[in-house]
Amino acid sequence: MRILILHGPNLNLLGQRETQIYGKSTIDDINTQLKVMAEELQVELAFAQRNGEGELIDLLHEAPDKVNGVVLNAAAYTHTSIALRDAIAAISIPVVEVHLSNIHAREVFRHASMIAPVCIGQICGFGPDSYVLGLWALVKHLQAREEG
Repeated sequence: MRILILHGPNLNLLGQRETQIYGKSTIDDINTQLKVMAEELQVELAFAQRNGEGELIDLLHEAPDKVNGVVLNAAAYTHTSIALRDAIAAISIPVVEVHLSNIHAREVFRHASMIAPVCIGQICGFGPDSYVLGLWALVKHLQAREEG
């Protein structure tokens, strides 16, 4: 089983930007934590980070040929991108939405997720563990689908 961990805009600056909201973990720290979980779950991971909406859409379009599912932190595009929503809806593999912060406890404009309705689930507010929980949930979902 292979999973894509897809980090959206500005996540390359984790550990430097707004640490009071996003914490001090870097994207490399998060990816390292995910590699440990992947080993436990016996899955292979691929990682990508893109700032551009179109680049994220291209990676989602290519994903079904390369991976079984996606853990996606769409960052600010979560709240604005119908195009990203449509890309997720168009692919044949499951996507889990994750966020470091609790988007529902922040500014009102962050409360709505354009992508949540087309994802199999959303995990937010647990810092880097949101990614770990998202990976775990996605793998369990895929395993159940294989068995079912």
